[in-house]
Amino acid sequence: MSKEKTNYLKKPGVQSFVSSVICIILGLLIAFIVLLLINPAGAFASIMEVIKNFLHFKNPTLRLRFFGETLVKTVPLLMCALAVLFSYKVGLFNIGTPGQYCAGICAAIYAALKWQWGWLPCVLLAMLAGAALASIVGVLKAYLNVNEVISGIMLNWIVLYFTNATLTAVKNPASKDTLTIASVNKAGLLPTMGLDNLFKDKYVTIAIPIAILIAVAIMIILDKTKFGYELKATGINKDAAKYCGMMEKTNIIVTLVISGALAGLGAAFYYLTDFEQWAVTQSTVPAMGFNGIAATFLGGLNPIGTIFSSYFITHITAGGAFVDLTKYSSQITDLISALIIYLCGFVLFMKTTMNNMIKKSEAKRHVKQANVNDEGGDK
Repeated sequence: MSKEKTNYLKKPGVQSFVSSVICIILGLLIAFIVLLLINPAGAFASIMEVIKNFLHFKNPTLRLRFFGETLVKTVPLLMCALAVLFSYKVGLFNIGTPGQYCAGICAAIYAALKWQWGWLPCVLLAMLAGAALASIVGVLKAYLNVNEVISGIMLNWIVLYFTNATLTAVKNPASKDTLTIASVNKAGLLPTMGLDNLFKDKYVTIAIPIAILIAVAIMIILDKTKFGYELKATGINKDAAKYCGMMEKTNIIVTLVISGALAGLGAAFYYLTDFEQWAVTQSTVPAMGFNGIAATFLGGLNPIGTIFSSYFITHITAGGAFVDLTKYSSQITDLISALIIYLCGFVLFMKTTMNNMIKKSEAKRHVKQANVNDEGGDK
């Protein structure tokens, strides 16, 4: 490996990109092998459908519409990924994101249907609900040193069943799902600002551009502000941060409150479009929060990279719907998506492996150079 190439690969951004691409290729390859083992006849066509997603349609209008719907489903994943990223940058692993996302769902839907609030108060209440739940984890971590992973997981299930019980009050009598917001309170729907006309889809709202702006804002806060520096310093070593005069306990709580607010906001951005209704018989926490972990690492722990990784995961998940179900069972789409998402979590492993290879290459080069110098000295 040449010196120039080694130096280039030592750049964190390049390592993240290369590692992400490798994980994506491996995920697709393993999914293809699974399809081959199940039914070789439709394997190639099926994996191509997963990759194409909305490009499956020949009609430009349908392509645009389904592209818009992919973006709609990307927004909550992006917000959950940013929630995980924000806490991880500060040395905390917020695995309670699914519960905070669920709390946001409960608050947004209940306020829109039961109290018939407008969309903005519903959004703010969802953020508050996610933040309040995360604050419990933060207080336990800061003052009692309770591991945030344990307390976060426990709260996930508590909030899930609380959400089911609460939203039963606004359930459609004819089904297990909640009522549509459009049928009860149109003011509770997020505004589209013309994006629905652009994408020929009524579910495309201002949530998409706002989510992107939030990702940019998080990058600036963490990397360019004193506030972000103090949060990261607390995450690296809270004792050293305390010695330097930083309020380490407050910083831990604030970090998780912001993280929870982001997850709650993601829930409002999705459910206030009416794209999907909540099933009050739900027995598992939303996968969105857990998938956010994969999106965070696939994006190289960078807010901008997380935008693209969140879209990619949503893209291949949505593409699974076009797999030929005459050749495979209906669960095959979930299996393919799960395999690819699982591989996305190995980005840090790939980066570590790459760094080890670079160090070994540099060590060999230094030894070789030293031998050359010794030979020159002997002469």
